[in-house]
Amino acid sequence: MKKICLLPFLLIVLIINAQQPALRADLSTYINPTFTDTSRITRVKAMIPVIDRMYRDYAQQKHFPAIVFGIVVDDQLVYAGSYGKTDISKDIPASPSSLFRIASMTKSFTGMAILRLRDEGKLRLDDPAALYIPELKKITLLTTDAPQITIRNLLTHTAGFPEDNPWGDRQLAITEQQFSAMLQKGISFSNVPGIQYEYSNMGWAMLGRIITRVSGKSYEQYITENILRPLGMDHTAWEYTKVSPAKLAHGYRYENDQWKEEALLHDGVYGAMGGIITSVEDFSKYMMLHLAAWPPRNGKETGPVKRSSLREMQQPWSFNNLDPSFKYPGSSPCPLVSSYGYGLRIGVDCNGRKYVGHTGGLPGFGSQWWILPDYGIGIVALGNLTYASMTAANYAVLDTLIKGAKLTERLLPVSPVLRWRQSEIAALLPDWKAAEQSGIFAVNFFADHSLAGRKEKSAALFAKAGKIQRIGEVVPENQLRGVFDIVCENATVEVYFTLTPEYPALVQYLDMELK
Repeated sequence: MKKICLLPFLLIVLIINAQQPALRADLSTYINPTFTDTSRITRVKAMIPVIDRMYRDYAQQKHFPAIVFGIVVDDQLVYAGSYGKTDISKDIPASPSSLFRIASMTKSFTGMAILRLRDEGKLRLDDPAALYIPELKKITLLTTDAPQITIRNLLTHTAGFPEDNPWGDRQLAITEQQFSAMLQKGISFSNVPGIQYEYSNMGWAMLGRIITRVSGKSYEQYITENILRPLGMDHTAWEYTKVSPAKLAHGYRYENDQWKEEALLHDGVYGAMGGIITSVEDFSKYMMLHLAAWPPRNGKETGPVKRSSLREMQQPWSFNNLDPSFKYPGSSPCPLVSSYGYGLRIGVDCNGRKYVGHTGGLPGFGSQWWILPDYGIGIVALGNLTYASMTAANYAVLDTLIKGAKLTERLLPVSPVLRWRQSEIAALLPDWKAAEQSGIFAVNFFADHSLAGRKEKSAALFAKAGKIQRIGEVVPENQLRGVFDIVCENATVEVYFTLTPEYPALVQYLDMELK
């Protein structure tokens, strides 16, 4: 029985060994970015009535004059909903094409522009910011041993500036001259650069100035020409007076059981941190761009920035917070770690679910978007109430959507080398016959755990599991690490293994347990 069961795997080994010279080429092309679950969108659409009601109820509870929201799956805006009024006095209903100021959601556009300039060789992230902002050369830092402020510090809120909400929000419309005068007076620091995350709108105004200095265009023009228009965000603007009154969302404050209209803020230097005005329909295209960066793959670049730069933006560059009491509705606590990328917030919960996006808040407005790269989905919600928080609603919606639509994380296709080593491992089990002569194990393998010990453990496991019936597909964690099942008569044995950085990669670690 065992010989018959293992024969196909021995044949696979012989075939793959014969093709070994082609292994490197295969590895370079194996990744396919599409999902194999073609019913995902259908299941997501079935959840729309539930999601729609959740947002409407939330807006009513929080006294939002209006809320608009959208659900993105891969490269589609699957649904866009709206509720309430964008202009109460004129009784204008909200719609997915209504244009809201998205406040700090703007930051990632500014960060993207910086990376585009970096990719063009026009700046480096570790350049001192003073190279591009001469006023900083005369700034007195907090201590004599403080390092220079770099562009990377500005991108990650680690320049040493104090948290400046809501003061920074009121600077939105200041001019270049006013900003220069502010810098010339000096800066008050809360930390030395590079050691502590502290949210700074001033830092992002500086990034806007760097874009202007390096590109020779205003940061608004550079971002519009190189990011917004290439993405088809044709209705997105910076200055509210240039937006159609029928589309423009007015902002409100809720006081004494009534809405009071907030004065709309003009665009200015601080617009680089929070000035964009956009719609769910337009912004969904930006979300699709970020989702399309995953997984890493071959193929033509089609976006305004490289996929690798998008993934770089989405990495946690500075730790922000640990929330040990975070939980989803109806669930037990699930601690959440929050960090900051380049103009993006990154959250990872206790189950490894990763969120990428940003909040936004200004007088009259509040917003938030999240994508889950591992799931290929995202949501965005925009409201016209001062500092309207969408955090609780968006976490609840995404959790409901994942559970209700039974969404799972996408799995990378199996690399040839991982499949190759799996077949060779399977061919040796359960008795590890001639394992030391197989040539598939790294130099550390039997030194870490003896062959005798491995045989003893294997014999005990398979004595309980019974005869091998079937070898399952390897499930990859990445190109060089994976797990697979050996289905036996009485139980299933799970095999976990990792490969070395050598070429071709050898097995450096392997463990087996009963499932």
